[in-house]
Amino acid sequence: MPKEYTTKQGDMWDSIAFSQLGDVAHTDKIMSMNRQHHEYYIFPAGIGIRLPEIEPGTAEGMPPWKQVTA
Repeated sequence: MPKEYTTKQGDMWDSIAFSQLGDVAHTDKIMSMNRQHHEYYIFPAGIGIRLPEIEPGTAEGMPPWKQVTA
């Protein structure tokens, strides 16, 4: 079951990816799961955003020495 994040005033797609998933590289996954909110670049408070399930310590496409380990 995907997690959900409720936006705060001023959140942006990449800041949500970084704060909630640890890497801006996940921005496209969040945007794909939330197409109904594509009109936002800067979010108002109170929007529910679904988050993909990401295995801790992995960043797809990153070399092993750049991957974050938990």
